[in-house]
Amino acid sequence: MHIFVINSGSSSLKYQLFRWPQEQPLARGLVERIGLPEGQLTHTTLLPDGQEHTVRHTLPIPDHRTGLEQAMRLLTDPETGVLPDPADVQLVGHRAVHGGEEFREPTLVTAEVKARIRELFPLAPLHNPANLLGMEVAEQLFPQARQVAVFDTAFHSTLPPHAYRFALPEELYTKHGLRAYGFHGTSHQFVSQETLRYLGQPDARVITVHLGNGCSMTATVAGRAVDTSMGFGPMNGLVMGTRAGDTDQAIIFHLVEQLGYSLDDVKNLLNKESGMLGLTGHSDMRDITRQLNEGDPRARLAYDLYAYRIKKYLGAFLAALNGAEAIVFTGGVGENDALVRQLVCANLDFLGIQLDDTENARRAPGIRDLSAAGSRVRVLVVPTNEELEIARLCAEMEVDQ
Repeated sequence: MHIFVINSGSSSLKYQLFRWPQEQPLARGLVERIGLPEGQLTHTTLLPDGQEHTVRHTLPIPDHRTGLEQAMRLLTDPETGVLPDPADVQLVGHRAVHGGEEFREPTLVTAEVKARIRELFPLAPLHNPANLLGMEVAEQLFPQARQVAVFDTAFHSTLPPHAYRFALPEELYTKHGLRAYGFHGTSHQFVSQETLRYLGQPDARVITVHLGNGCSMTATVAGRAVDTSMGFGPMNGLVMGTRAGDTDQAIIFHLVEQLGYSLDDVKNLLNKESGMLGLTGHSDMRDITRQLNEGDPRARLAYDLYAYRIKKYLGAFLAALNGAEAIVFTGGVGENDALVRQLVCANLDFLGIQLDDTENARRAPGIRDLSAAGSRVRVLVVPTNEELEIARLCAEMEVDQ
């Protein structure tokens, strides 16, 4: 069986093709700059000998359908393709960011499900519309396949009420669904399960730290989420690439009432103009690292603030869990930025957290243990693979049915 996984963004599209049940990745790709004059397609074929063959194309990609069609052209190429016929795809898995309280499991995409995802647009306006568009395009390109939605919020459906409720009037929860939902759930689920296998402790307490352009943390027990840093929408908690994270609510009133901001202005400010971008002028940590190495004080403050916010949540989650067996860094920044990990773990000896600086600075593939000898808490890097987790969940749903 072949499973094709789609992670559709507003102007980008990631995909991966798997042979199942071997969990064998056959190809992956990224379509970027959709809708702009010069789109970009990066497609990698995973060869039987373990080598990779990557091609990059710059071409007009006016919409998501064109992007997927170009991907299918490469997947089915007579000479270099790995898929003889699109009809060989039996399952198409889709990342969907917000499922509200309703969608707690992988869900077969139907007209009713799509209508409900559309109703949830206001809860994830930057993500759910693009996710739905990917589903509708895939239905046209893979009419024979079962389309399955996997929701980021589903992993956090195990949070207890005292963790997901806000101290707001009851009606705002019961009638309008104002609560913490949590995000990056597919990544947190994959990483927490991989960590339990690595530790050989199925009941372990694990804190997962997903750091990319979006950032969040989740406290887990035996692979089940019990608390998370993101809330009603994917803006809360940690400092992110362009999102502010935790912010004093009084600032919003001040912006509107004293500085003349509209609500749309405030939303744009907190979503797209804040975070590391607001602090440094850059949202990519690689650019900020260059600034730091050049002695820019803005970059120094940004790194310190970024790490300090993670450290505060780490302390809160360790208290909520009464300790932890492991702290896990993942995502593009979490897996690759040694300075972030060093700043986060510094001066946590009292909590039993000690980092091996030499191991932390070393780059290597796969799961890595960065703990110093004598550290009571393991500090790990576990590469995330959201597409593989989506494929696993889709396959499990297929078996259950």
